[in-house]
Amino acid sequence: MGRLFWKFFVFIWLAQLAGILGTGALFWVERQQFTNHVPGIGERHHPGPPPHEFADHPPPPEFARGLPPPHGRPPGGPLPVLPMIVGLLASLLCAAGLAWYFAKPIRQLRNAFDAAANGNLDVRVTPGMGGRRDELADLGKDFDRMTAQLQSFIEGQQRLLHDVSHEMRSPLARLQAAIGLARQQPARIDDFLLRIEREGDRMDQLIGELLTLSRVEAGVTGELEAVDIAELLASIAEDARFEGSARQIAIAFTPGPSAEVSANAELLHRAIENVVRNAIGHSPDGGTVRLQLSYPDDGKLHITIADQGQGVPENELEAIFQPFFRGEGSTFGSGYGLGLAIARRAITASGGRIYARKMPGEGLVVVIELPLLSA
Repeated sequence: MGRLFWKFFVFIWLAQLAGILGTGALFWVERQQFTNHVPGIGERHHPGPPPHEFADHPPPPEFARGLPPPHGRPPGGPLPVLPMIVGLLASLLCAAGLAWYFAKPIRQLRNAFDAAANGNLDVRVTPGMGGRRDELADLGKDFDRMTAQLQSFIEGQQRLLHDVSHEMRSPLARLQAAIGLARQQPARIDDFLLRIEREGDRMDQLIGELLTLSRVEAGVTGELEAVDIAELLASIAEDARFEGSARQIAIAFTPGPSAEVSANAELLHRAIENVVRNAIGHSPDGGTVRLQLSYPDDGKLHITIADQGQGVPENELEAIFQPFFRGEGSTFGSGYGLGLAIARRAITASGGRIYARKMPGEGLVVVIELPLLSA
């Protein structure tokens, strides 16, 4: 048994002991007072007591009729030792049971915390709580939820580190190959320098996206301000038209009334732009990317970005927002799978949500919901 058990046990038992002793002493004192208050109680009955002995206090009926005291023994006798011993034993068992009831789940939580501190995040407390429905059981559920989230977070970080290492390895390998070829073929040094510069730009882009993802995941979203969403979308649509012009991809932008949201303007711009650029990348040459702003009657604004690509299977609609995810039908090779991951974390930091769905006759439809500033 732990120290907490013995503390509970001693405190509960002392409280019960004080109650039993206090109750017994109270009854004993009352009986003594009753004996001293009524003369002749406890003595042998003598007919015809002197009248002055009962001048202030009339004699009990038993004495008037010449009967013996109740229960056959005078009140005010010795302490009831046997009942007090039985009460003490009962209080001892009760205190032990209560102490065990409170100390057991706390001991389980302590062992679980020790296991989690040693790296075992598979430990769970709720199965050992039985049918408890109290604050300690709620604490066990909170612990299980905390360890599950920590486990998911650590596994995500490990996957992210693995994916980053894999993504960095490819441009580094091409850089090393270009340097080696430049040494072997000095006459083509300019071509190899262009290759080295291009791979350096790719690495710089990857590192920039990783830094943005890390900053958003850490909650560093910058200062929030009122952002005119219609103006922001118009700027993004203009940049998207310029980017898609090389492949004759049209941007069908349907602006809505001017409205403001509370967000970091740069981060929100980056998030929406990532979704639009992802739609451009997965659209066929000569296709159309639809960008629409609407205001349903729910206190939020909806931004819909739809492409005409091959779409995403139903089982991958949630996974596309994970870092470095590449779908089965992915053909867009210029990105690193971080755009949608950054977009989700940035939109969530602004109090909104982002999700994807499939629509008949369209590729992938991404919907962004943001709370209106005036709502």
